[in-house]
Amino acid sequence: MALTGLLVGLIFGFALQRGRFCVTTAFRDMWQTKRSSYFTAFIAIIAIQAVGVAVLDATGVVHLTHKALPWLAVAVGSLIFGVAMVLAAGCATGTWYRAGEGLVGSWIALVLYGASAAAMKYGPLAPLNDGLRSVTAPATTIPTTFHISPWIVVAVLVIVAGYLVYRELTRPRRAVATLPPTRTGLAHLLFEKPWHPLATALIISAVAIVAYPLSFASGRQAGLGITTPSANLANWFATGDSTRIDWGVWLVLGILAGSSIAALASGEFRVRVPDAGTAIRSAIGGIGLGIGASLAGGCTIGNSMVETAQLAWQGWLAFGFTFLGVGLAVRYLQPRAARSVPHTLTSAPAAPEPARVPVSA
Repeated sequence: MALTGLLVGLIFGFALQRGRFCVTTAFRDMWQTKRSSYFTAFIAIIAIQAVGVAVLDATGVVHLTHKALPWLAVAVGSLIFGVAMVLAAGCATGTWYRAGEGLVGSWIALVLYGASAAAMKYGPLAPLNDGLRSVTAPATTIPTTFHISPWIVVAVLVIVAGYLVYRELTRPRRAVATLPPTRTGLAHLLFEKPWHPLATALIISAVAIVAYPLSFASGRQAGLGITTPSANLANWFATGDSTRIDWGVWLVLGILAGSSIAALASGEFRVRVPDAGTAIRSAIGGIGLGIGASLAGGCTIGNSMVETAQLAWQGWLAFGFTFLGVGLAVRYLQPRAARSVPHTLTSAPAAPEPARVPVSA
């Protein structure tokens, strides 16, 4: 059953690459250009996943449990993670899928992300990680705190997401010239036509929901997650401990493979070597991703997307501090030239896309 993680990862990585979906883009666009397309798509993923998770939990397909909130570690770790996302030019998941596109800067960030996460979870920095995470508050989920049905919170999420999606779909759009298609039918849709953020959100939502029963069936009682699997993979490389290779490890390997397949098939794979300054930022960012996500108990997927959908305080606290960290990095650490133009954090596509100006990785 663990190999189902590879299949889920393949689909996830393919959708991330073709949809140009990175949470760093979603958060940074809100601070820098006020464009909300990817942020709206991210909120939609949380809301759709919340419905799916509530159904799975209510029907007994999965049983979710939550520990006391390690509020200090979540706040500090998420803030570090948010800053590191900008330095590394991608969140944890974004770094995995962009590595599959051939970006050497993402390779650097990815290796150091996994290594630093392993050091925090299993190595010399574990006492620091465990010490900060031992500072807890007696809070788990929003419904438990307020003694209300989880469906009330889910309904609020769906209403908020529905409003944002409606606003996104009805706002005026600029006409943008594009090259004529070179493929037809399904090939054009899969490998050439730019994917709308909301269409990508629907696919990612389905992947996130399906991940629960498949992961639980393998003995791993969690949904999508990137940091612990990355740390486990790094630990396996260092020690050869095959028990670390679980459903989550196959998931992240699948993301890399799925992204590579999508990039190669769409003509967007290209090995790109960064300049020295970008390489240094990628390295620092990768270390920050590993340290921050380990402290926080998850990255923008495990916390800001999955724990939020489970209505856990940890997820929403992490969401807020990660968003703040991105804002601080945009304001104080991002190169001045990169602040003045709309952009995404992905590689340049083969054909022009609406309002997307890439930056180097």
